[in-house]
Amino acid sequence: MSESREREEAQKRVLNRLRRASGQLNAVIAKVEEGGNCRDVITQLAAVSSALDRAGFAIISTAMQECFATGDGPHGESVDDLEKLFTMLA
Repeated sequence: MSESREREEAQKRVLNRLRRASGQLNAVIAKVEEGGNCRDVITQLAAVSSALDRAGFAIISTAMQECFATGDGPHGESVDDLEKLFTMLA
């Protein structure tokens, strides 16, 4: 698979995760507005957080792969820059 095709596939996966997280966040908001059960709200909120983390890690992973292959991330990031972004999510 070409590098550009791999990047497009990675972007699709990230967008799907972000859309799923958006839907989950809307469900959390609705539950809070309805005075929903604390356990249900926290469970759904944890799912949102996890989905966002996975999306962030996928973005950084793709950038790191490109960085190691070419010497720079897709937007000129260095390995050190990407490492700092990674630790922001950890």
